Amino acid sequence: MKNIRHKFGAKPCRSDGKKFPSRLERDYYNKLVSMQQSGEVLFFLRQPMFELHAGVKYYADFQVFYTDGHVEFVDTKGLDTDISKLKRKQVEEKYPIEIKIIKSI
Repeated sequence: MKNIRHKFGAKPCRSDGKKFPSRLERDYYNKLVSMQQSGEVLFFLRQPMFELHAGVKYYADFQVFYTDGHVEFVDTKGLDTDISKLKRKQVEEKYPIEIKIIKSI
């Protein structure tokens, strides 16, 4: 079987039996699990989807519900491309949210 490389050099990995496209996303997932166990995070969702236009969709990495009531949308980005910036801007213009970018943990 041939190894398939990610176009930006991300290395797929696993944690808790779940697949992640990058170590950064996995590490942020593990951080959220710890925050949930400590009581700071109530729960979180992976890959929340936003419909844009003409069938274009944007998937954030996480939607985080904190115990104090606020909600955060998070994307982990080792490399934030012009296309991802454009799509994120379109999401933030269409929906009343802001997407937080995490570049390292």
